[in-house]
Amino acid sequence: MPTYTRRRLITLIVSGILAALAAAAQATWPSLLTLPSGMSALLLAAYVLGVLALFDLLTLLTIWSLSRRGKPLAEGQMLGSLYRLVGILVVLLVIGWGFGQLGAVGQFFTLFGGMILGWSLQAPVSGVAAWALVSIKRPFRPGDRVQFPNLGLTGDVQEVGVMYTVLNQVGGSISSEEAVGRFILVPNAMLFSQVAINYTVTQEAAYMLDEVVVRITYDSDWDSAERIMLNAALQVTADVIEATREPPYIRSDLYDYGVYLRLRYQTHVKRRAETAYQINRAIFKAIQRTPNIDLAIPYVYSYRSGAELREGGHGREAETLRQLAVEKIVAADVPLDAQDIDQLAKSIALHGLLQPIVVAQRPGEEEVYDVVAGHLRFAACQKLGWSTIPAEVQQSSAPSDEESL
Repeated sequence: MPTYTRRRLITLIVSGILAALAAAAQATWPSLLTLPSGMSALLLAAYVLGVLALFDLLTLLTIWSLSRRGKPLAEGQMLGSLYRLVGILVVLLVIGWGFGQLGAVGQFFTLFGGMILGWSLQAPVSGVAAWALVSIKRPFRPGDRVQFPNLGLTGDVQEVGVMYTVLNQVGGSISSEEAVGRFILVPNAMLFSQVAINYTVTQEAAYMLDEVVVRITYDSDWDSAERIMLNAALQVTADVIEATREPPYIRSDLYDYGVYLRLRYQTHVKRRAETAYQINRAIFKAIQRTPNIDLAIPYVYSYRSGAELREGGHGREAETLRQLAVEKIVAADVPLDAQDIDQLAKSIALHGLLQPIVVAQRPGEEEVYDVVAGHLRFAACQKLGWSTIPAEVQQSSAPSDEESL
């Protein structure tokens, strides 16, 4: 038997025995220790002990009832604490009655108890009012996915109770929009001051716009990349397209390393992460099979260039790729940011130089090379103290319009 239950049982037995003894003594000596109200002190003690025993019995019955329903002991302890508080208030009323001061006790509770009760019930009353308004207006219902931006919470509504709205948290422990099984109780009183975003106003057709972004190099076949992305979305979201009549489409942005292709499509709110995964997977596999599309990667320029070097230099750069002494290479006076050099040096130290620099042999000077492209990479390798560096050698030097990283 748990300690808490055993303690309540002991106090029940002791209180019950003492109450019975006090009642028996009062029957034997009814006029002993008469109080101002005319009640015997023994009878008052029997009442007080009986009240305490009654609330201990109520606590034990509650624990037994909850355990039969598979509830933990902690819930019984919580209700037991509430019973004891009520029991103490009843004992105070009984003592006031026994001493003939019930009116004074009632006046005290009227003056201070009402104020304390009103202050303590302010939030619960607001919670009940919020529950009533939510039930009438139904801005969200069980099964909806809602977000409270001010609280930083997103979740699936499990229950809208009288005091709390229960959410199954979305994200939080993982960086994804999937329910994680962690339940959060939001006090209804807070709902008066919170902005709520409902992703699933129409549960039967809970769709939203989402996007998958692919970065391709400038020399990739743009049309082929678009076809791959659209075909992936058409296959994965065929049921959503049929329901919404909104086909996927492409938008784009240009940036330093290539082109952002943004595939936008309608997706079911609660399957958003799964749908994005399936589309990304389909696009990646298709691009791997398509030689005229290359993925752009900062500092490396492209996925294929890095892969060719890792595989031993089998590519267009490999034909002229050489390992040159750093002291034989001359870099033009190109303004470079020291912070960029430090950042790139750290990346090269960790991953290696995935894209060689481009140099040209200086006419009339044997074994002297000018940097054509890759000034920042060359500076980073110098900072690391490299004695040699992989370089693609061109036949003659030509000024570079812009610095290639």
